[in-house]
Amino acid sequence: MPADSEIYYSVYDKGATGEKPPVVLIHGAGGTHLYWPSEVRRLPGYRVLALDLPGHGKSGGRGYQSISSYTQAVVAWLEATHLHHAVFVGHSMGSAVCLSLALDYPEYIKGLGLVGAAVRLPVNPQILENAASPTTFFNAIEMVVGYAFSRQASPDLVETAARRMAETRPSVLHGDFLACNAFDVTVRVTEIHQPTVVICGEEDRMTPLRQSQFLATSLPDARLESIPLAGHMVMLEQPQLVADTLSRFLNGLPG
Repeated sequence: MPADSEIYYSVYDKGATGEKPPVVLIHGAGGTHLYWPSEVRRLPGYRVLALDLPGHGKSGGRGYQSISSYTQAVVAWLEATHLHHAVFVGHSMGSAVCLSLALDYPEYIKGLGLVGAAVRLPVNPQILENAASPTTFFNAIEMVVGYAFSRQASPDLVETAARRMAETRPSVLHGDFLACNAFDVTVRVTEIHQPTVVICGEEDRMTPLRQSQFLATSLPDARLESIPLAGHMVMLEQPQLVADTLSRFLNGLPG
């Protein structure tokens, strides 16, 4: 897995051509590129780059406490990799980074895929408090994972997600939650004009469907795709449906 500007990322480009824009995947709070299932990381016909944000996975750094700081780190990575435009797909905190990119660095954006997204990402105060202390860190993870999946999710899938999140340093996870809690683009979201697909699990309790509907109707060029039998971790619960939805969106983008 290569690294540029201290950011590690996986690359899949089997069958990709220069006619189609690259796709950049940005994970959510406490995640890594592995929170994107292989079906999404290997979209047929596209060059897909899945990042570990600073402080996460195999990337360097200590993580940040604001979406703007993560956004600037992604821009530095784009400059280091000479990636001048792409479609950005983000989940939860990653969707906030995508929205921030579209608002402050629109020249990089060919399109947006926003998964488990909203114009605001308030965090439960109890989760914030638990994540702030190493002694209650695992309580925060238990709460997050408890909210993040639908009732139909397999116990093995939930356990794997919890184990991966527990590998994140407590200070990094707490910083991610602080970044999410402070995020709010309510008054600026209508400035984003790039084609967008908003994807939401129908049983999402962290960014409920009504919030995705508000986001999609606030964006001038967006459509909403709801995924059944899935919660906030919709891409893990329904990987093929999410991959197919993204492929249809990408294939419909103007040349």
